[in-house]
Formats: sequence, C-alpha cells, structure tokens
Amino acid sequence: MTNPLFLLSNIRKQTADLPAQHLANLDEVETIRIESGALSGVAGFLEQKGWTSVVLVADRNTYEKAGKSLEELLVRASLQVRVTLLRPDAKDDVIADEASLIQVILDIQQSRAGAVLAVGGGTIHDISRYAAYTAGLPFLSVPTAASVDGFTSKGAPIIVRGEKRTIPAIGPSAIFADVDILMQAPAPLTAAGFGDMLGKYTSLFDWKFGSLIGEEPYLDRSADITAAALRKCVDAAGAIAGGTEEGIRILMEALIESGLAMLLFGQSHPASGSEHHLSHYWEMEFIRLGKKQLLHGAKVGAACIEISRLYLAIKEEGLEIRAERFGKTGSNAEQEADRIRHRVSEHWGDIRLLLEQIPSPAELSELMRSVGGPASVSELPISGELLQRSLREAHHVRSSRKTLLHIYNEYAR
Repeated sequence: MTNPLFLLSNIRKQTADLPAQHLANLDEVETIRIESGALSGVAGFLEQKGWTSVVLVADRNTYEKAGKSLEELLVRASLQVRVTLLRPDAKDDVIADEASLIQVILDIQQSRAGAVLAVGGGTIHDISRYAAYTAGLPFLSVPTAASVDGFTSKGAPIIVRGEKRTIPAIGPSAIFADVDILMQAPAPLTAAGFGDMLGKYTSLFDWKFGSLIGEEPYLDRSADITAAALRKCVDAAGAIAGGTEEGIRILMEALIESGLAMLLFGQSHPASGSEHHLSHYWEMEFIRLGKKQLLHGAKVGAACIEISRLYLAIKEEGLEIRAERFGKTGSNAEQEADRIRHRVSEHWGDIRLLLEQIPSPAELSELMRSVGGPASVSELPISGELLQRSLREAHHVRSSRKTLLHIYNEYAR
C-alpha cells in the first residue's frame, strides 16, 4: 500500500534547503492521498479542520462518478453538504466563466459553508478555487480523472467576456485522489493527462530558453521535479495505456508532482510554454466561434508535436534576429533586438543542446498514439489555417513570456 503522504513529504525533503518564499506555497497543502479508497479520508480531514459545512461542486457526470458517494460519506459523518451541480452551456460544456462562478458563489453565500470541495477535472477545480478564494474559504481537491496537472494550482484560468485570463486564486488544502475512481474515467481523459505531461518537453525548454534570452527567473529544483515526473510518466506509457492501477497511479502522481513544481516556483513556467499558448489560443477561437471545447491535455499533446516540429527546424536553420524590421537606428525596438541577438549568439551552443533533448514529432506522435490520444493536430477539429495562425500569434496569449516561439515570431520570422 502506498504511503498516502509520501509524495508531499518527498518533495519537501528535496526542497527543504530552499528560501522560505519558495516553500510557503507548498506548506499550504497539508495532505495528498493518491490511493485506493482515498475518498473515505475526506470526512475525517474536514472534521479535523472543523469545517462542518461544505459546498460540493461537481457536474452531472462527476457527481455520479464520485460526488454522490462522497456526499453520502460526509452526511454519514454528520457534516452539512450543499451540492452545486454546474450547469453546462448550449454546447453541453461546463465552462469556467462568469456564469459558473456566480452559481458557486451564490451557493456558498446561501449555505454559509466553511470549505469548498471540487469534485471533477480541471475546469471544475478552476471554478471552485476562484469561488473559494473570492469567499475567503479553503478548498479541497477531489479529482475524478488523471487528466490535467492543475489540481494544485493557485491560478484560475477563467473566461471573462470570451477571453481567457489566469487570475490569482487559492491552492487546495488537501488532495484526495481515489485510484479506484480514476481508473473508471473515460480513456480520452487519461490520454489527455498523458498529453498534458508530454507538453513538459517543450515547456521545460521554453523556461530555460527564457532564462537565457529574457533573463526570466529560473529554479533548478522545480525543473528537476518536473523532468523526473515526465520521465516516470513516459516510462509507464504502456501501463497508463492499459489503464492499470499502477499506470493510473503513476500518471496521477506525475501530474501532481508537476503541479507542486509550479507551486514551488510560484508561477506556471515549469509546466506551461508555447504548447500551452497554442492550446489556449485554440480554446479562445472555439469560444469565439461557439464550437464545443476539446480536452485540454489532448490539445497540449498535439500542440507539443507542432512546437517540436518548429523548434527542431529552428535548431537546424539557426535563429537570425532581424534588426532591419525595427525602423530607424537607435529605436527602443532595435536596441531590444540587438540585446536579444547578443544573448542568442552568446548562448546558441547551449540552446542547441537543449533543443536536442526535445523528442522528434514522430516520437511524440507515437507516444500519444500509444495511450490512445491524438497523434497530430490533424486528428483534432483544428483547421490548417487555425494551426498556422496560432503558430504566428499564440505567443501573445502570454506576451510577457520569452519563449522561443515569441522570439522567433517577434524578432526572426
């Protein structure tokens, strides 16, 4: 039997010597249980904390998968439970938007809850964590699928008037990931979780690239934790594809370790680079056109393949910074281009070595195919025109991040 606290305690041992500002976010997570029967531990944790009234947030699917059983366990422990079933939109999607937030916030106010339970996937967690943060309440994470690495996040990607914005929120006080429930999740959700992890190949590169070229902050320990979680996940691809207990547990551990690495650093850099920017760009386009949304991890895995294709081509062709694009001599833009040209020249040897660590598009496609995920963007309802436009424009989704896609589009293309 896995020690339910081993993951968190191991991360704390690995990072105990870091400055306090890095450890503060980790300290807010009190317990993580990834095991068979983890659901049975939620009531005891709530009683220990004195949170006797809770709002349980789910959608109709996650309520049937886990929410109903959890509600019964909590009521049996004499806890008061208000269930919020999030309403889907006209396309039958539950969206982290203003309407969903108001629905949860109103239930929190009317129930006078002491905590919020998120029962479901990434979208339900985003809604719950921001609603809890707004109400000044703690929230607990109860994943129903190993589908994303955002369960520990302190940021909530929220759709505000059709535009996706990541807003500061609150991380979970505890995570109860019941492997019995995770194993019952639809196969595409598990494949999406694997795709979210596969995206770390390019996000880790982009983060290091940004530190070399854009002098962005970097934390080796967070990068190491993310890279180890990625390796563990790839090594277990067969078990994950088979939906075995070991495979699903490994995938969930890897996703949570990735999330803890982000908490440790304090930002999303370890796990979110250009591949995520493409995914967010596609999501906003689908919202604009009123189209049904795609699974986040499926988009990230497919986007990682396209970013690999572009980045490895840049490795062969070189990265030429074109100052002539920036107008008259002495302009601020030209000065910035000169600075970037100097840093690219200075670090090109290191950049090439880092690029060589990104698997080829064929290798990434095979990994995605092995777990039943989309092996290329062509297997998703994303047009060639949208793909090409996103490769030109998606860096604007997070324009402050100096990814290779950003530098290529703004200074070399």
